[in-house]
Amino acid sequence: MTTKTQPVLRFAPSPNGHLHLGHAFSALLTNRIAHQLGGRTLLRIEDIDQARCTPELLQQMLDDLDWIGFEHDGEATRQSDNFDRYRTAAETLKQRGLLYPCFCSRKQIRENADARTDPDGAPIYPGTCRQLSADEISDKLAKNMPHSYRLNMQKALAQTGTPIWMEMETDLKTIHTINADPLAWGDVILVRKDTPTSYHLSVVLDDAVQHISHVTRGKDLYFATAIHRVLQIVLDLPEPLYHHHDLIRDEAAEKLSKSKKAQSLKELRQQGWSAQQVRAAIGMD
Repeated sequence: MTTKTQPVLRFAPSPNGHLHLGHAFSALLTNRIAHQLGGRTLLRIEDIDQARCTPELLQQMLDDLDWIGFEHDGEATRQSDNFDRYRTAAETLKQRGLLYPCFCSRKQIRENADARTDPDGAPIYPGTCRQLSADEISDKLAKNMPHSYRLNMQKALAQTGTPIWMEMETDLKTIHTINADPLAWGDVILVRKDTPTSYHLSVVLDDAVQHISHVTRGKDLYFATAIHRVLQIVLDLPEPLYHHHDLIRDEAAEKLSKSKKAQSLKELRQQGWSAQQVRAAIGMD
């Protein structure tokens, strides 16, 4: 049973592909930090993408985590069970004038964007639909035009001020104050066209509901913390402590990625690897 002072961490993979060594490192590191802090580790399945997250991939993921020795407390939770929670939060942001519908396609965004890119390298949304009148929006919605909902970042920051977050180093004792830069992301999508949420919205809500005190995740999500801190402030959610760990990289020094077909744990098992070899390969033996 969790006490108010007991640290709570989580590993939150998405079953939209096979786990690789990078996921194994993140999972086992979360376990290690939780043990060092005297806390608990929860397993959360981030399956809001219902098209790509299949039952087969979920079962394979659970098998792989069990194989490498990942431990978690209680039953795994699934984001797909929480769509009503995300809808409610999005509606709150809409009522406060912080979300606006965006009818642009990816092609239109690329054509209209300037040379600026966000920390992930994608074109920053030029704010096209932010300029639509109420009548134009009503007309497009009445025609059932596909749309997402974006956060008006400037308007949100007018309420929050420039956010900060607290970053914990690998010694688990040194903590730095990080000045966040949400404007580097522009008006991010919080409600996708195909699902009532996005990664950014669901992750902050779930962390709050599950009383996550320490967020451990890869450095590829370091800059996204700026978005999460804005949402935590405007939604009056608790602020966890963050630790962004190093990434496992391939021979070309590129981070391992599902999209780039990184060798999976399943393939390593088929090749005869043992769980001990996996743990040794990522420095977690």
